[in-house]
Formats: sequence, structure tokens, C-alpha cells
Amino acid sequence: MLWPVAASTARSDVKPGCQEKCGNVSVPYPFGIRERSCAMNKHFFLNCTSNDELLFATGGMPISDISQLEGTVTVGIYAAFSCYNKTGIQTAYYSQYMILRSGPFMFSHTRNIFTAIGCDTSARVTNYEFTYGATCLSLCTEYVEMSDGNPCSGSGCCQTSIPKGLKSLRYSLSTYYNYTSVSDFNLCGFAFLADKRSLKISDWPLSRTPIYGKDAYATDVVIEWVVENKTCEQAKANTSAYACGANADCTYPESGQGYRCSCNEGFEGNPYLKDGCQDIDECKVEGKKPCQEGTCKNIIGNYKCQCPLGKYGDGKTGCIGVGIITIISGN
Repeated sequence: MLWPVAASTARSDVKPGCQEKCGNVSVPYPFGIRERSCAMNKHFFLNCTSNDELLFATGGMPISDISQLEGTVTVGIYAAFSCYNKTGIQTAYYSQYMILRSGPFMFSHTRNIFTAIGCDTSARVTNYEFTYGATCLSLCTEYVEMSDGNPCSGSGCCQTSIPKGLKSLRYSLSTYYNYTSVSDFNLCGFAFLADKRSLKISDWPLSRTPIYGKDAYATDVVIEWVVENKTCEQAKANTSAYACGANADCTYPESGQGYRCSCNEGFEGNPYLKDGCQDIDECKVEGKKPCQEGTCKNIIGNYKCQCPLGKYGDGKTGCIGVGIITIISGN
């Protein structure tokens, strides 16, 4: 005997028939995996390996999170490093180079920060075209405790921001005295780009030395994405290619390049799917009282609060009048 299975009311973030996750990472449309038709176009098609590891198409960087709402992809990128022994001979060196190539992706200038760790460390970050460059200098003469509460002001660590719109990054390190004056507690310098939300400076003590292979030190780096590098006016003019679905509209990211989509007020869901934005029933939102007074009534894209009998006004903010009092008397 077959028992009926209740239909799920959960809304899907992918196109019908497409896989929603790779390992533990959700892959919302316009991204897609397994089948190219599951992605909006080739730029959003991602590689889900046989080991259920999700990789960014460019550079094979592992992905830990995709935010359709914020328009971001978080990837893991190895830190650059430079090490010396106590006699000043270099024992290890690794520089990092990343390029996002063509497509609607760029390194987030609001989420990421370039950081260097070390007591004799000069770290440089540039782009491929060499139209941008910055140097971060970190010096110290005694051991510094790496603390999350203290700013990286140049003693043991330093930081610098990156400009918006960068599609490539290269970072490398150099040293002035080959760590010979601080070799008792610091033999290596590290440089990396990292998400400011997840970066913990306390995880980078001055005594750290590099690890190779799959356990090498990597940081979370945030990549922003847009649908197309067009203005909203240009996008809406081509209705067949316009990316925003019903009850959604075109919006601009902070980077000022290209456009994204967002659900209109009163709707929620995936704005890139045809019918992805669905009405919010504000009257049933758990833990919230939408009406200050009266009865809540949901309407498409909004809600109303009907005042009690004998009162008038907007129950969202409060009704006016004394209302009607019904007295029941018994014999």
C-alpha cells in the first residue's frame, strides 16, 4: 500500500529539473550545475566535481557560498608567503595570481581587504593590466600578539583596500632584512585578500609557517557578480534578454557596473526566475504583528489593517474612534 506524500511548499531557487546543491553549497539560478541549460549563460555555469566540490569556472577556486540576494560568490584562495631561515637564506616563496577573465564578475571592494602579516614584510597587490597597485608595509622589533580587537596599523600586520571593478589580482612579498633581526619569533611573511566579515587576525600568529597541499592556508574572498554589464534602461529595451522575472525590477550594485534583479516590495523569492518572486502574506509572518489595531488582510504585494467596527483610519498605525461595545445582560 502506497501512502500519499504531502507536496512541499518550499520554493525552489533553481530552474525546474535542475540540481539545487553541490555538496553543502546551494546553487541558486542564474547559476547552474550539471547541465548548461540550468544556468542563465556560460558565465554562470559552475563545475560540481565527482567529490561534490563546487568550483568557480575561472581558476578552479572552491566555492563555499553563493548569495543571490547580495550578488556575491565566496571562494577560497591561497595566501602568498615568503620565508627565510635565521641566516637570511630564503627557504620558501609563493606568490598569488587570480584573473576572472571575461564575464560579469569582479572582486568586491566593499567586502575584501588586502592584508599582510610579518615583522619584515612588504606586500604588493596589483592588477593584470598594471593600472592599479598598492603596497602594505608591516614591521616590528618584538613579538606582537595578533588580536582581532586591534587594527592592523603596520606593527605585525597592515591592511589596504582595493578599488572597485577589479577583475584580476596579483600579490607578492619582499623583505628588507630577510627576517634576520626577528628570526627568533618571525621567519615568514604572508599576504592575502580576505573577506572582512570572516577574517580573524588572531588566526595568523607571527610564528606561523606555510603548509602545502590541500591543507594550505586559504582565505575567503568575495567576488561580486551582475547579470550583464548594461544599464537598466538598456536591459529593459531588450525584453527577450531581460533577466528580471515577474514582480521584480532592475537594480544597480555598489560597484556601479552592470545590473542585478531584486523582488519588488511585498514579494520574496528568486527574482531571476520567471515566477520566482511570490507575494508575502504579511498577516502570517511568524513573530511579527503587522497591525497595531484591527484585523490584518493580505493583498497582493501589501496588506491592510481593517479597523474594528465603529472606528476608522489605518490599523497599521492605529484607529480613531471609540468603537462599539456590546453589552449582554442576563435575567
